[in-house]
Amino acid sequence: MSTASTLKDSIGRYGIWNIGLRSEDPARRGELAEAAAELEELGFGAVWLGGSSAAPHAVPLLEGTDRLTVGTSIQSIWQYDAEISAAAFAEVEAAHPGRFVLGLGVSHAKLAEQYRRPYAALVDYLDALDAAGVPAGRRVLAALGPKILELSGERAAGAVPYLTTAEHTAQAREILGEGPLLAPELKVVLEPDPDRARTLARGTLSMYLALPNYTNSFLRLGFTEDDLADGGSDRLVDAVFAWGDENHVRDRIDTFHQAGADHVALQIVTGGAREALPREEWRRLADLLK
Repeated sequence: MSTASTLKDSIGRYGIWNIGLRSEDPARRGELAEAAAELEELGFGAVWLGGSSAAPHAVPLLEGTDRLTVGTSIQSIWQYDAEISAAAFAEVEAAHPGRFVLGLGVSHAKLAEQYRRPYAALVDYLDALDAAGVPAGRRVLAALGPKILELSGERAAGAVPYLTTAEHTAQAREILGEGPLLAPELKVVLEPDPDRARTLARGTLSMYLALPNYTNSFLRLGFTEDDLADGGSDRLVDAVFAWGDENHVRDRIDTFHQAGADHVALQIVTGGAREALPREEWRRLADLLK
């Protein structure tokens, strides 16, 4: 069995993406472990840590669970040196064999002062991880464009695209082929009222529309500059968020699987603090996925 197939089996069809679960506040360590244990009990196969997380951020969640896979989504290659990342990976792997996945990405020029030749820099980073013994099958890449999608299949277990559509998922699957993991992130608003749901969605989407990596991806997918204005058009919001009642949200998630996703990393959007743990919404999400 390939390493990508092994990873697919371990994480299942659904995971949770959340930035609060990577908190560095020591006072929250018990809360993080308890939340992770509940997610495992609810049936989610993986947790993906936002906010340029690294291997140490996964430790409280791994210590609080027995089977849950924890991945970074994503670790910026500009923020963490490859050799240090490899050492941290080895330490977590020794304590929790097979349960940590290193998700890597090139971040954005506006967020990384040293941002230069991102594709070449990512290749160099992967070369350094190879030299340090980090298995390709235990890393994934945050890929939007075709070149890094191809690299995801060649030098990693697969891709974890962020802020994409079902159409992008279909294109990504064609580029990757059947073997590599494809695990897109999808934002979920458990709100049936269209105006309220889209308002909540735009509150999150607007900050990403200032980042060219995302806007260029949307333009490649056929959206226009008008779709990118004023927090995003209804068409764009409806493509990158699953919102509505339970049946509609389930149908939207299903479209990503139908388009070729092996696993969907679900991010609950409530309009509250980004560091919050929306545990009640996670329970509702688990119920609608049964």
